[in-house]
Amino acid sequence: MTNISLSSNGSTPFQQLLGHNANIMNAWNNLGEILGEDNSLSATLKEQVRRTLAQKNGCEYCKAKGKPNPDLFDEKTSLAVGFAEVFLKQRGEINESFFQVLKETLTDREISELCAFISFTTASQYFGAMLSLKPTTE
Repeated sequence: MTNISLSSNGSTPFQQLLGHNANIMNAWNNLGEILGEDNSLSATLKEQVRRTLAQKNGCEYCKAKGKPNPDLFDEKTSLAVGFAEVFLKQRGEINESFFQVLKETLTDREISELCAFISFTTASQYFGAMLSLKPTTE
C-alpha cells in the first residue's frame, strides 16, 4: 500500500501518485518520455542505466522491472552503467577524472544527456520510494 492514495489521473500507479497534481504529472511524463527515447544516447542504453539506478534508489516498483542485462552492453552502455554506479556511490560529488574517462568515448552532448537522465531517473525512483510504491501483483 502506498503512503497516499492513488488518484484517478494517470495510467500507471506511479502516474496516479503524481496525478494528484495533474500539471506536475503531465510535465513529468513529458520529460520522462523525452529523456527515455532515442536521442544522443539510445533508449536501450538508458534502460540499462535506469535498471542500475533502481537497484540502489529504494523504489520497489522500479526494481521489479529487472536488473541490468550485461548481454545488452556495448562499450557506451558499459561506460554509462559504470558512471551510474559511481553516481550511486558518490551522490553527485563525482571527481573530474570520471568525466575525463567519459570524454574518451562520449561527446559533451551525450554526457549532458546521461547526467540529465540519471538525475531525472533518480528523482523518479526517490519519489516512488518515498511513497512506498510497490510492484503491482497481477
